[in-house]
Amino acid sequence: MPTKAKTETNGATAALDSMAAVSNEAVKENMEKVMKSFGDFSAFGRETLEAVMTSANALTKNVETFNNETINFSKQSLEDGMSAAKAAMTSRSVQELIEINTDFTKSAFDSYMGQLNKMSDMMVSAAKDTTEPLNDRFTAMVEMVQSYRP
Repeated sequence: MPTKAKTETNGATAALDSMAAVSNEAVKENMEKVMKSFGDFSAFGRETLEAVMTSANALTKNVETFNNETINFSKQSLEDGMSAAKAAMTSRSVQELIEINTDFTKSAFDSYMGQLNKMSDMMVSAAKDTTEPLNDRFTAMVEMVQSYRP
């Protein structure tokens, strides 16, 4: 017949075994969560690096386009100025010279304003192209942090 002490020992042993099993399960679950989070952070880092590279490539492309546009506009402006100068030199009267100069000035101003608007649009587009991948990564970071909150 079991004694009271033996029954208490069996009960205590069973309680300890139960606590150990629960503790082992909790440790296992937490380790799985930690390993998953390491994988998630590693993937996040890789995706962020890709976003930075995409952003840098977009910036490089847009700067190149911007420079080419500036060079082409400068060449065209120089050619237009040379044509106006030649026309001015061949003018036959002061009135004709004033008309050539007025037409050139109006044309140059209109061209400059059009180019200014075009370059402004290009800059806005370049800023969007360059920052969009980084904004997406920031959004992903916020979502990741929120997903790990208890």
